[in-house]
Amino acid sequence: MLVEGPVEVVLEDGSTVRSDRFMVALCTCRRSRTYPWCDTSHRRRSRR
Repeated sequence: MLVEGPVEVVLEDGSTVRSDRFMVALCTCRRSRTYPWCDTSHRRRSRR
């Protein structure tokens, strides 16, 4: 999901993360090492 910035996201634990970038991608698969920001980890999933 692409969102125009700046963006503040409140995480489940109540903490807030912020990005001042013009546009950010939010992770919806939870595989990102930079969660809640997408790092395209979902693309590296191995297929059987």
